[in-house]
Amino acid sequence: MDIIMIPGFWLDGASWAAVVPHLERAGHTCFPLTLPGMDSLDADRSEITLADHIDAVVAEIDAHPGGPVVLVGHSGGGLIAYGAVDARPDRVARVIYVDSGPAGEGAIINDEYPAVGGELPLPDWSMFEDEDLVDLDDALRAEFRRAAIPTPAHVAQDPLHLTDERRRDVPATVIACEFPSSQLRDWIAQGHPFVQELGQLRKVEYRDLPTGHWPQFTRPEDLATTILESVGQS
Repeated sequence: MDIIMIPGFWLDGASWAAVVPHLERAGHTCFPLTLPGMDSLDADRSEITLADHIDAVVAEIDAHPGGPVVLVGHSGGGLIAYGAVDARPDRVARVIYVDSGPAGEGAIINDEYPAVGGELPLPDWSMFEDEDLVDLDDALRAEFRRAAIPTPAHVAQDPLHLTDERRRDVPATVIACEFPSSQLRDWIAQGHPFVQELGQLRKVEYRDLPTGHWPQFTRPEDLATTILESVGQS
């Protein structure tokens, strides 16, 4: 299976480096994406939009005409993955949300981080919730910060536009890290807006991987195993 891997904020395709070998040893082919504007610190990303990032994923899907693909989206990359599913619902075998999930029409990824010159630098760790930082020790934090690239502000703040109801028929997996899947189910039952679109999916499974928000750094082998288990359901 071809697995297209979409990073979250401040990350490029190399952020999947500790996960990919486990997937490839299992016989899959991985395509970790570096999205537009995320290729270097010096890139001009001030005008790059959410649509640009979704279009980049769609272009990667179209580059694999031999069969359906699996999308893996981490954090904000989950909403980008969902936008691509909406554009190509017949070309995605499964979408896997790593500590993330889908969102509905008009949703934005996050408008709380301060923008500087049209981009969002990685903020101080004090900006994050304690749950985000579980298992992310000092060495991993230093490694993350050295590799971090500012995210285009438009990607974080542009509204998502959706057009195809078939997106809800594409099988999905939610890998729950910060909060257990039982809490996600409770939020759905309570009608929490954060999970409203998730509750509309027709084929969704939940898998728990307790750690912080960046399991590709804190538990990469376990994340790979969980992805493999999910791909096996496709």
